[in-house]
Amino acid sequence: MAEHRFTTVEPVELDVQIPVGDIRVETVDGTESVVTVTGSEKLVEQTEVTLDGNKLRIGHKGKKPFGITISIGEFSFGSGGLQIAARIPHYSQASLSTAAADMKLKGRYRSLEAKSASGDLTVTGEIEGDATVKTVSGDVRVDQVGGELKVQSVSGDVAVAFVGGSIETRSVSGDVRFDRVREGTVTVQSVSGDIDVGVAAGTNLDVDAGSVSGDLSSEVPLGSDPAVAVASGPILVVRGKTVSGDFRVFRAS
Repeated sequence: MAEHRFTTVEPVELDVQIPVGDIRVETVDGTESVVTVTGSEKLVEQTEVTLDGNKLRIGHKGKKPFGITISIGEFSFGSGGLQIAARIPHYSQASLSTAAADMKLKGRYRSLEAKSASGDLTVTGEIEGDATVKTVSGDVRVDQVGGELKVQSVSGDVAVAFVGGSIETRSVSGDVRFDRVREGTVTVQSVSGDIDVGVAAGTNLDVDAGSVSGDLSSEVPLGSDPAVAVASGPILVVRGKTVSGDFRVFRAS
């Protein structure tokens, strides 16, 4: 095991690139960032942890990946197992890339970018700004995104409790659910999966959705109807299409 400590008075830009294993990140109060690397002696030695200005980087420092190479889309990493645990200041940015690792984040973040060929992503807390997630064979669970959300998922479910901005999601073989959305544009495409969109109270709704083989339903009246429109309320535009799945719009609690 190796532990790295850095003085970080301001939030950092965390960049993690590891092949396989586990990534745990937590934001905390204070002026210090701590990174712990656990694994075999060789893997720990080949993992570099550096702070350059406010950029905190964790990754393999060799010219070539170790072990068997995995290449999927934009990812090209070697096999092996690492456990990365990082504690960084609140409202830091996080960028995580892995071939096969579960990613668990806790706390308050300015923004998030996560890419995984195999592994779950769980965010407990708040992403103040935008979030971008690309995953193959992994579930996505996020509490809150204050800005825009973009998700591409294959063979995994997507569930987000609250999104403050627009949403763009493409999913293959997995359910997609947003518990509460207030305004902006929701664009959702799903193959073999259900889509559920919760509309916040006081929000007007404009929907254009279709399903090749599935049911369409909405508990929320369309805001374009003058009889039910909320004059001062925001407008949520929902554009969606699903193949072999139900599409449901409901009123969020």
